Amino acid sequence: MNQCRAATVGLILLLLPAMSVAQERQDDTSRVIVVLGEGVVKVTPDRAWIRVGAESRSKGSKEAQQRNAEVMAAIQSRLASFSIPKDAIRTVGVDLQLEIDYRDGKQTPRGYVARNTVEVRVDDLARVGDILDAVVASGATTVHGLRFDTKERALFEQSALQAAVKNGMAKAQALALGSGQALDRVVRIEEQFAGGSVDVMQRTVMMEAGNQPTPVAPGEIEIRASVRVTFSMK
Repeated sequence: MNQCRAATVGLILLLLPAMSVAQERQDDTSRVIVVLGEGVVKVTPDRAWIRVGAESRSKGSKEAQQRNAEVMAAIQSRLASFSIPKDAIRTVGVDLQLEIDYRDGKQTPRGYVARNTVEVRVDDLARVGDILDAVVASGATTVHGLRFDTKERALFEQSALQAAVKNGMAKAQALALGSGQALDRVVRIEEQFAGGSVDVMQRTVMMEAGNQPTPVAPGEIEIRASVRVTFSMK
């Protein structure tokens, strides 16, 4: 009986330090400030991507594909004349569909439509307008998804992150001052990802008939970063 009581007392003594540590940790987490910092860097773009597509129709599927292949070959040949390297052109879509007419409850095959879309990287923005006009003259039926970026994106992303951390520190200092407390140190910094390529501005190019080249104005792009910063309090 005495041994059982001794074991119980020993168990209580062992649990007390653990409970004390857990309580201390809980108190520590209550003396923190968590803020979201945001940083923005505005950059003049020096690179662009364009999506160029062509569609061809025919009664037979093979003929539709063949016609489409011929048009795309002409487009790619024209792109090569602008000294655009092969690794700057990639296929982003290939499609072949049977078109059907519906009349009086009946389905009548109309023919096949073949589509092919490539994305082109242009490293000389001064030639974007001429390239757009050239691919249309070569048989392109769609030109869309023009987006601008910078060749030094990684460098500017680092600058945006640094600005985001500074912004977070300023917010934390304001919160601490308002609550009559003082910051101690940075406990954790986490980068926040929005998902997707949302930093690059996208525009649609409107093709107009005439002898003037298509005007393209790159403007500025914004590279953004967001961080979650945790500070401990004194």
